[in-house]
Amino acid sequence: MKHIVVAGAGKIGVTIADMLAASGDYRVTLADRAVGRFTGLNPAVTPAEVDVTSPASLSSLLKGSFAVLSAVPFSLTGDIAVAAKASGTHYLDLTEDVATTRRVKKLAENSTTAFIPQCGLAPGFITIAAHDLISRFDSLDEVRMRVGALPKFPSNALNYNLTWSTEGLINEYCEPCEAIVNGERREVPPMEECEEFALDGVTYEAFNTSGGLGSLCETLNGKVRNLNYRTIRYPGHATIMKALLNDLRLRDRRDVLKDILENALPATLQDVVIVFVTVSGRRNGQLVQDTYANKIYSAEVAGVMRSAIQLTTAAGITGVLDLLATGKIADRGFVRQEDIKLGDFLANRFGRLYAAR
Repeated sequence: MKHIVVAGAGKIGVTIADMLAASGDYRVTLADRAVGRFTGLNPAVTPAEVDVTSPASLSSLLKGSFAVLSAVPFSLTGDIAVAAKASGTHYLDLTEDVATTRRVKKLAENSTTAFIPQCGLAPGFITIAAHDLISRFDSLDEVRMRVGALPKFPSNALNYNLTWSTEGLINEYCEPCEAIVNGERREVPPMEECEEFALDGVTYEAFNTSGGLGSLCETLNGKVRNLNYRTIRYPGHATIMKALLNDLRLRDRRDVLKDILENALPATLQDVVIVFVTVSGRRNGQLVQDTYANKIYSAEVAGVMRSAIQLTTAAGITGVLDLLATGKIADRGFVRQEDIKLGDFLANRFGRLYAAR
């Protein structure tokens, strides 16, 4: 039975640990310095009070383990990768932070273990789904990737409830975004290029946010005319957030913005995750378009009600871990999400949560 360390006992970390333990195939340790978070855990999960920001403490815990799964805030996950390298442990994370992924890629050079960042929803599953569509084309024109985690019943001016990391949310709203525009790889500003579209009779807006493309800009550089990623929200959200970030200058006081959001926007388990990918290009000499669209809702898993964002994020990283453990993906060096076959992922016991309903 392979030993897995999950670093970070937030909502996503606990979900990951519970799902792995419930499978019966992994021995799971959940590491966090806030021991009070460990209430209500699956009894098969072993809690460990460890300061995950301490390389020495974490490296000691990782010795002899098969993999560490980082579910800590993006600002800390690079330190987990350093500890994984020092202990010879496979490393997986959920980060959307571009700088962190570059650091992980550097650590993966000449490594005898796998470093697999961006294993969540976006980047993560959306990259796998997009690359599957891309592989069907002889040449590419446009790749448009859209993802949103939204409340089913919005009831405030922002039309939003907190469903995941507030720090991660603010980071993706503030940091530059990668894109390919008219064949040129460039950075574009966050919260801009807002568009509206409809799916199943509901109108949404989508705008630039950071990190969602994963490594696709590098992979598709020189091969596509336009490539972009945008976050889906209900109409009106972007206007209010831009006023907070720009007019009130809260992008320079992120701790204040975090406090405001966490004290004004309630969390909810009644949410929906939308995945929407459109690829156009040439096939057999004809310009054609293929689309992947899916909605995943909150559900009860192993007797516990989980939000859609908890389930989709946890299914992403646990599914990739399973593929690593069974030899379906490379077990050393830097592994990109686009290296993972959609069929293999959806056939996996964790990945099948994404199977279109």
